[in-house]
Amino acid sequence: MMKNVLTLTDKAADQVKALMAKGADSGHGEVLGLRVGVEKGGCTGMKYRVEYATDRQKFEEVVEDKGVTIFIDPMAVMYLLGSEMDYETSTFSSMFTFSNPNETAKCGCGESVSFA
Repeated sequence: MMKNVLTLTDKAADQVKALMAKGADSGHGEVLGLRVGVEKGGCTGMKYRVEYATDRQKFEEVVEDKGVTIFIDPMAVMYLLGSEMDYETSTFSSMFTFSNPNETAKCGCGESVSFA
């Protein structure tokens, strides 16, 4: 049996459920889950991207965990293998975070990463 590209904590799954309900209510159409990818940006070179998924795109990996669906951008699979997605709330921000064994560096604010 093949392992998922990434796993979710209970807090991340709860937040995905909340966002899916909110997305459907705010005119995004039927929200199937969230799409996770990586893109160039930030002071360290790359940053994680999380957005509503209203369809399944060609070659995407699909992760079904804790009652939610996460679509993995095919260009991000190699960067996300073995990662755990969490959701953290602090006094100043709330965001999805990733515990990723493939990261080689992370900026001080935690919003951008680099990979070897």
